[in-house]
Amino acid sequence: MTWETWYTLSVVALLIGALVSNRVGTDTAMIGALTLLMVAGIIEPAQAVAGFANPAVLTIAALFVIACGLTETGATTTLAKKLLGNPKGGIGARFRLMIPVSILSAFMNNTPIVVMYLPIVNDWARKLRISPSRLFMPLSFAAIMGGSCTLIGTSTNLAVNQLYLNHFAEHGPALTEAFGITVPSTAKQFWWIAVIGLPMTVIGVVFVSIAGKWLLPQRVAPDTGEIERRRYTVEMLVETDAPIVGKTIEQAGLRQLPGLYLSEIEREGNLLRAVGPETILKAEDRLIFVGVVDSVADLLKIRGLVPATNQVKKVDTDRHARTLVEAVVSSSSPLVRRNVRESQFRTRYNAAVIAVHRGGERVQGKIGDIVLQPGDTLLLSAHASFVETYRNSDHFYLVSSVEGAREVFHERAGLALGIMALLILLMTAPTARIFGAINTRFGLDLPAAGIAPVTAAFLCASLMVWTRCCTGTQARRSISWQVLLVIGAAIGIGKAMHESGAANAIAEVIFSATGDMGPHGLLFIFSILTAIFCQLVTNKGAAVLMFPIAMALAGNANGGQGVSPEPFVITLIATAAGNYLTPVGCVINLMVYGPGGYRFTDYLRLGVPLTLLVATLCAWIAPMVFPFYPGS
Repeated sequence: MTWETWYTLSVVALLIGALVSNRVGTDTAMIGALTLLMVAGIIEPAQAVAGFANPAVLTIAALFVIACGLTETGATTTLAKKLLGNPKGGIGARFRLMIPVSILSAFMNNTPIVVMYLPIVNDWARKLRISPSRLFMPLSFAAIMGGSCTLIGTSTNLAVNQLYLNHFAEHGPALTEAFGITVPSTAKQFWWIAVIGLPMTVIGVVFVSIAGKWLLPQRVAPDTGEIERRRYTVEMLVETDAPIVGKTIEQAGLRQLPGLYLSEIEREGNLLRAVGPETILKAEDRLIFVGVVDSVADLLKIRGLVPATNQVKKVDTDRHARTLVEAVVSSSSPLVRRNVRESQFRTRYNAAVIAVHRGGERVQGKIGDIVLQPGDTLLLSAHASFVETYRNSDHFYLVSSVEGAREVFHERAGLALGIMALLILLMTAPTARIFGAINTRFGLDLPAAGIAPVTAAFLCASLMVWTRCCTGTQARRSISWQVLLVIGAAIGIGKAMHESGAANAIAEVIFSATGDMGPHGLLFIFSILTAIFCQLVTNKGAAVLMFPIAMALAGNANGGQGVSPEPFVITLIATAAGNYLTPVGCVINLMVYGPGGYRFTDYLRLGVPLTLLVATLCAWIAPMVFPFYPGS
């Protein structure tokens, strides 16, 4: 081997060591390794940084914005709560959870889905008296399974797919002549991972739901609701055109809300104290809820319910920037010994008081009539800058925002779903053929290549912002820049591995270790190695770094005559997307690791059989659909 090969292998080994140590961030380690390769001249700077402008990286950024629009409009949250329902036991709960999550993850980046579901599942577990650790890992695994069904399911899928397109652009004529394969169509790119992902998802959901009864630990005790927390009394008004009008309390989803209960209904001047689940809601009903602040924040996201005080609508701020804030009144505040109405609270602070908590007791009465005292905790609807403005004010002892309490724009949920449907349509429809027919019929000059995935993603992301499903600020904040840096740097490192011969060197080691197993056995071993490598470098980085090795294995298989690279591409995508072994290999596994109270080895109980299942499906199904020798 040349010194370039040894140097590249040394840098990759150093990279793996840095990531395993957990002392260096993934993006920092990747960029550091890429820098070392550039300094030694292994790869030209232009090639090294080309990964950051790769269409896959840009498409991933746009998908984060699209997911933001779906979240801000409540499109997915509303659907999630409807589908969860009230199962009888743990197995039913896992089925109810995993099926919709896996479906959503097939068409959205799975990271924001898990972010959205975590508080929902936590409250749901409390309601069902089930330990969250019995549900959080199935949540993560369902998102992973669904993400392995379509091109846009995970950023990993997009990255590897784009690498294969780049590879085909360089070696297409040779591959076509040797194996009769052509560049995959847009529709094929979108769905071809489903060959492995769909059966994996079906089998995986059944396995985790049933086997989880014995293999999932109970690390966190079920929340019985016995811990006393600060509670508010909040009045909500049922709007005239609310979708919950005419429904019962049960049907509207207002019964047995975690940490919140409906105590009374004021209707046409009469007070209904005995509120049963069959009570039918009417327009202009004033609902009096008692609950903790997190549940109050969720209550404000229910379509058709608004705070009963009209002061909220008079707050001078964009609805997108409105949030909930808790503020404790100080003894020197001008609010002391004055009621909320007389203090002109909204005019003074540009915020509206929604509820008041005092000394461990709920304060009764109309908001405007409550006389404030030192130590009162106010729940406010305010501008996002309220906390920063009044953090050091002597009017309040303490000011803090309520996380995740932004207003949800339900009226735009249908629009957001429509934009998502447009994205799927543009990515799956034969736009090249359609444009060609239009050009021929009308003499136009539409792009002969049709609409590329990156173009479709950028169009739909822009539509999310233009239609105010999310703001530009929210869109920028939703993008995970670390993910983009990791993939962009990994593409450069993968290119260096190919140019230096390091990929071929690793492939030769694999060939010598596996012996004469044939291409099917090679696929199985390659899947297992990829799964292990994902635990060391994370699935996104591992997928990109393993790509040149996959191409080297395909090129040198069959006694050096080579086989079609397509089964290896599918195996790489499916394995890297299906990361179950440990919490560190995939970001969404890490997201549930702490809240679920899991131990590192807990993932192996379900992860090992699922990983072996993926490898088996890759070795068995991938060559059936995408043969090693297509022409034979």
